[in-house]
Amino acid sequence: MELSLSDGLFRKFSDMVYEHCGINLHDGKKALLQARLNKRLRVTKVTSYEDYYRYLTNPHNDGELTHFLDCISTNLTYFFRESQHFDFLKQKLLPELIELKRKSRTNRIRIWSAGCSTGEEPYSLAMYFASQIEDLPKWDLRILATDISTRVLAVASKGIYSRSKIAGIPESMRRSYFQPCCRDKDCSDFQIVSPIRNLTTFRRLNLKDPYPFKGPFDFIFCRNVMIYFDKQTQEALIQRMASYLDTGGYLFVGHAESLTGLNHPLSYVRPAVYRK
Repeated sequence: MELSLSDGLFRKFSDMVYEHCGINLHDGKKALLQARLNKRLRVTKVTSYEDYYRYLTNPHNDGELTHFLDCISTNLTYFFRESQHFDFLKQKLLPELIELKRKSRTNRIRIWSAGCSTGEEPYSLAMYFASQIEDLPKWDLRILATDISTRVLAVASKGIYSRSKIAGIPESMRRSYFQPCCRDKDCSDFQIVSPIRNLTTFRRLNLKDPYPFKGPFDFIFCRNVMIYFDKQTQEALIQRMASYLDTGGYLFVGHAESLTGLNHPLSYVRPAVYRK
């Protein structure tokens, strides 16, 4: 028999998700929530939504809460997504940053990819900077990549992607930064080479929790993350992230997102790009 999720129980689940990670599951997300719940019911062998809610709210089942939030978060990404940002980095921001760092006699560059999913964004950034900075070994470049989902972080940390996943990457980068996972000429999986993987550190982070790092960051990429939050949570997140940006640092959001109407200390630069 097909299970039915009552409106009252839907609100309980959505309130729980909002409380723990700020994701706003409005009424239009009821079918999505029910589909994700069905997955967890199959895994846990719990037979009803009511029983699963009780199971989830039991303080002894923190591990299942992590799995549940993993299941709720949607992870759609691909290499060099929203290429306009990379064009802007190449044309303006990176040359300016390199010149500024050299004048101030520092080689430190820090980047944060918030909501990194399966790693395509931070690895795109790592490949991009490696290709653009000729004397890269002289630079202290580190990319922090965080996500709430342990499932996607496990994929990201391995850096292994299918042939179809890397098809859109420029051929020169594919040759330089990927190696086949087998000796077969028709090998279907490829791994990011270790020098690129070593630039990136993956960590689990709930954006509502205390941040276990100090910054400051030269660039923060928080793209297509705010769309899951309500205005109050968006505003709190942007204000908090701004405090981790270096003076003159840049925040990148998704092109479907905007900070219009939010109270924050950043200046608008161009669509989806803001500066402290």
